[in-house]
Amino acid sequence: MTQPPLLTVTDLTGLADPAREPLPRAGLDVAEAMELVAPVVDDVRDRGADAVLEAGERFDGIRPPSLRVPAEILTASLDALDPAVRQALESAIARVRSVHAVQRRATETIEVAPGGVVTQRWIPVDRVGLYVPGGRAVYPSSVVMNVVPAQLAGVGSLAVASPPQLDNGGWPHPVILAACALLGVEEVYAAGGAQAVALFAYGADLGPEVPACAPVSMVTGPGNIYVTAAKRLLRGVIGIDSEAGPTEIMVVADESAVPAYVAADLISQAEHDVVAASVLVTDSASLADAVQAELLTQVATTKHSERISEALRGRQSRIVLVDDIDAAIAVANAYAAEHLEIQTVDARDRAMAIRNAGAVFVGDHTPVSLGDYAAGSNHVLPTGGCACHSAGLSVQTFLRGVQVVEYTAEALADIAEVVTTLAEAEDLPGHAAAITVRTER
Repeated sequence: MTQPPLLTVTDLTGLADPAREPLPRAGLDVAEAMELVAPVVDDVRDRGADAVLEAGERFDGIRPPSLRVPAEILTASLDALDPAVRQALESAIARVRSVHAVQRRATETIEVAPGGVVTQRWIPVDRVGLYVPGGRAVYPSSVVMNVVPAQLAGVGSLAVASPPQLDNGGWPHPVILAACALLGVEEVYAAGGAQAVALFAYGADLGPEVPACAPVSMVTGPGNIYVTAAKRLLRGVIGIDSEAGPTEIMVVADESAVPAYVAADLISQAEHDVVAASVLVTDSASLADAVQAELLTQVATTKHSERISEALRGRQSRIVLVDDIDAAIAVANAYAAEHLEIQTVDARDRAMAIRNAGAVFVGDHTPVSLGDYAAGSNHVLPTGGCACHSAGLSVQTFLRGVQVVEYTAEALADIAEVVTTLAEAEDLPGHAAAITVRTER
């Protein structure tokens, strides 16, 4: 019996403006999740470490020996790390550092008039909390993607939180701990979910012999819907990078694309979660059919076939047929994917027409999984269409622009009439008086 195809097909051919047809995404109700996590967040605010430990025991099924991971556990995790994994992490760290190093902004001083100077300073956030997931999969790569830009930005104090693991005695996964040690991170907490975000937001006393967890100014890093809900709930108490939703990949491809490559890339992101989105946009019906066939073959032989099949059959995943690649690019810009691959004959030129995407992967030999680990780019990216207004994690995420203004008496007198005129136009005479009290003396 012939198996039905995994992906739904949406036909947008013949439409004057296919980009106006919204593509469905996974239905996650963050507002509903906020109601669920609010008591957890309030409990951590009120009771501190005890509330975090109790929440971990309730949700993760394990209570760690202590909330803060001891230095000897970090060292032992690094010592026990498989040499091949250590070498791979070191290679990824080097590439991520090389790409992110150029993102550090320099102080600039602009003389807008003789004696009138504005200096633009870029000051790192004082302290950040970096969240590393630990649910269905383990993400030492997320340690790298969070820590490296924060360090390059010059953040003076940073801490990592990751869920306690039943198989690791209540500590976070040993490879995550090893990655922290490799990067010189000494402050690591065995905490996940909303309680970890609340711990960072409010801080906690950890007892007489352990340094307290000081509140942070910002929390970054991806997580599940409860982490996202806690970040939204606590926005204002802390700054956040973004509200990360389910991962997504869109592939724009023409008949020159290799079906096996396209299918493998769609599978690679569906592997993350049953609500992950995998979308192919193409002007080639024959490519669409070939990719459907490849998906059936490849999914059957992959480890997480059940999870992948559910993600590919979900409403958020599909093949979209369009008239030409110009229309495909328009659809891609409207969708604003977290990960966007361009597999066409003129891939680089087409990529330069993309305005909205978390990251763009150009050509047949630049799969998203390369960016997940060792391309040098960052894999903490905006999801759910947020790439139309937000960027991925970078050094700049951890920097604040502060303008330092300095005028001499002569420079102030030169611009005084402009300022007083505008102040009076806005009916703010006190503003004008703050100028004239100086210029009329």
